[in-house]
Parts: sequence; C-alpha cells; structure tokens
Amino acid sequence: MSPSSTTDELPTAERPYTHEMIVVHRVFRRESAYLPRLVRAVRDGDTARAAKVTDHLREYVSGLHSHHSLEDELIWPHLHTRAADGRLVARMEEQHQRIDVSLTVVAEWTAAWERAADRIAGEELALALEQHRTVLLEHLDDEERLVLPLVAEHLTVAEWDLVGRRGLERIPRNRLLIALGAILEDAAPEERAYFLGRTPLVGRLLWKAVGRRQYAAACRVMRGPLDGEQGR
Repeated sequence: MSPSSTTDELPTAERPYTHEMIVVHRVFRRESAYLPRLVRAVRDGDTARAAKVTDHLREYVSGLHSHHSLEDELIWPHLHTRAADGRLVARMEEQHQRIDVSLTVVAEWTAAWERAADRIAGEELALALEQHRTVLLEHLDDEERLVLPLVAEHLTVAEWDLVGRRGLERIPRNRLLIALGAILEDAAPEERAYFLGRTPLVGRLLWKAVGRRQYAAACRVMRGPLDGEQGR
C-alpha cells in the first residue's frame, strides 16, 4: 500500500485514516461558497437578516481558525521533524498566514456591514469573502494532494486521532449536532457510516431523533433567501 492510497481507503490499525480530513474540508469549501451569496442576498438596510448572516460567518471563521490551529499545533511539528521536505510544511504555514490576512479583511468589512447592512459595504464584504475563498481553496487542494500522504506516512494513528478529539472538544456542546450535520451533508454513504460510527451512542440517538431536523431547519433559515436569487 502506498502512502497516498490511504487517503481514500477504509481506515486500518496501522495508518491514520486521513480521508476524514477531506470530508471536513468539504464543509469549508461549501460554506465559503455560500457566504458571499448570503451577504449579497440581504436587502439594503435589513440589519436583522445581516445579524443572522454575520453570526453564521463568525461561526465559520471560528471553525476555520480552530481547524488550522490544530494543524499548527499537532501536525506541522511532527512533519517538520519526520518528513524529508520541510519546504512543503513551510508552504502550508505560509498559506495559513495568507488565509488569516484574508480573514482580517473579511472581519473589517463585516463590522462595517453589520452596522447598517448597506449594499456598498455588503458588496465589499462579498468580494473579500470571494478573495478569501480563492486563497483557502489553494491551501485545501495542496493539503489534500501533497500533505495528507505525508501525514499517513509519518504520524501514528494515536497522533492523528488526537487532532480529531481536540477539534471535537472545541465545539460548543449546543452546536455539536449542527457540526455533525455540516460534516454529513455532502458525505457519501460509507463516509456517513464512518463518522456516525465514531460518534458516541447518545450522539447517534440524538442525531436520529432531533439532529437531522435541527440541521435541516438551520439550513432552511440560512439559505432560504438564496432560492430567489436572480442573476446573482
């Protein structure tokens, strides 16, 4: 088995199952595409709706910062010492910095737009979000294509699992079902089975009983205005 093949095969006891990172990345790909559309769909002066979109945007930013800080703390140091190509890790770190810069611009325009929900600030925010997504996708593509094979080769299963556990610990308890829904939304059946299989029994029961409906309702509230987009 080559290291690169581990990213799309079922997990084994010997190698980290890095494909789960690709599934998580889909959340950031999807939401970063929605965000500029959500901003542009807010009517001029509709501060109530702008506040809802802003809350969603800040939750996205918080999740992305948490995701990247875990990589900075728990993945890059191992690859620095164990992988032969330190330049690749440096490239990942530099991309994280560029993403942070893009999010600084997003934060500046978010503050301006949130106050009055005016269309000019909204368009500037949407453009900043599109620029952010361009930088983000470059990083995610490189990480999936170049870095995950190194992770599969150089990190232990325990070291990799720690990344997932720490990430779960950082999610507020009242947002756990929403986070699970975000991961499962675009997952293939075998991916859904994997993530649900790693969820504690009480979490699986809650997901089946209320989580699916809770996530679907949250998506309708947030994305509903996009149904009426005209030429956007």
